[in-house]
Amino acid sequence: MAPDVSLAATPHRRVFAHFPWHLALIVLSISAIGIWNLSSASRSAHAPVWISQTWWMGAGAVLALAITLVDHRAFHRMAWVFYAVVLVLLVLVMVKGRYVMGARRWLTIGPVNFQPSELAKLSVALALASFFASDAEKRKDGYGLLRLVAPMLIALVPAVLILKQPDLGTALIVLSVGFTQILFAKVRWKTLALLAGVAVVGSVLVYPHLKPYQKKRVETFINPEADALGAGYHATQSMIAVGSGQGLGKGWGQGTQTYLSFLPEQHTDFIFSVWAEEHGFVGCLLLLALYFALVTSAMDVAGNARDRFGHFLAVGLTGMLFWHVAINIGMVIGLLPVVGVTLPLMSYGGSSVIVIYSGIGLLANVGMRRFVN
Repeated sequence: MAPDVSLAATPHRRVFAHFPWHLALIVLSISAIGIWNLSSASRSAHAPVWISQTWWMGAGAVLALAITLVDHRAFHRMAWVFYAVVLVLLVLVMVKGRYVMGARRWLTIGPVNFQPSELAKLSVALALASFFASDAEKRKDGYGLLRLVAPMLIALVPAVLILKQPDLGTALIVLSVGFTQILFAKVRWKTLALLAGVAVVGSVLVYPHLKPYQKKRVETFINPEADALGAGYHATQSMIAVGSGQGLGKGWGQGTQTYLSFLPEQHTDFIFSVWAEEHGFVGCLLLLALYFALVTSAMDVAGNARDRFGHFLAVGLTGMLFWHVAINIGMVIGLLPVVGVTLPLMSYGGSSVIVIYSGIGLLANVGMRRFVN
């Protein structure tokens, strides 16, 4: 008798039958655009960063596929270990971190240089998913302020350590990931209003403790023309680049702001400005449509997860993607202060690429297993 093929199917084959190919296609599309855009952004640089970015993305894709092979419940068990390791690494950065452009954010282990602050985004998403998976069932009447102290501390501790580096942008992303998960944990409306008030008061209290250049960025956001050649230079040149793209853009490799190096950090924080100058309003709509598809696909994974851990993990990862895109684009078009947040899969950076691809792998993992016991 011929063997029953359905019975012979391996668990991995059954799981991969539900692989979210649409999510993978969106990620690969943005990645391809990112490499193409970087090849233009780095024309005036000494090193063609798009080549190393391609290698990083290849490594990230392999890592994402490896993550999909592991049942996400294993990450549930390891969430707190990973969180603790990341906290240790963040403390090590303060002690033995390498200074780059006046900030101590990099840690060197053997031949590898990386930013532990990038890992903090994943660690907070995993730790809060584990917390709410265990605790939310007990809180059917909703979360009050006192019950939110523990999850808020989970996000605040790494954020404070990152702020000390100093890295305001990454600290904001870590907090945004954490508070996005908290918002989906059935918080009472009165508590939400109180948290909003606390956030406003906290911002006022934190401001005096910011570094001088960080204060200057906030001041120039309010009035960028006041110091257009100084603290407001980044924002001013970025808006010039975006506006000069007009409807269809100047064409690939024809961006004068980029080629003449007027645009600062053009391959990292201001990579969207490069894209806007060379591809115009139409190109920006295309890129925004891809990011919208990415975020909505991630939301679909969160909404259809088979368990609480998968749901809260997907919510955190969706928040990570959304806030990266919203803050970066808001920053480069002058709607938000310049805080140093990268654009996912577009900005250059190995640590950022690996973390984003790891997050995509976790999302795919959760999505694949919603139909499998």
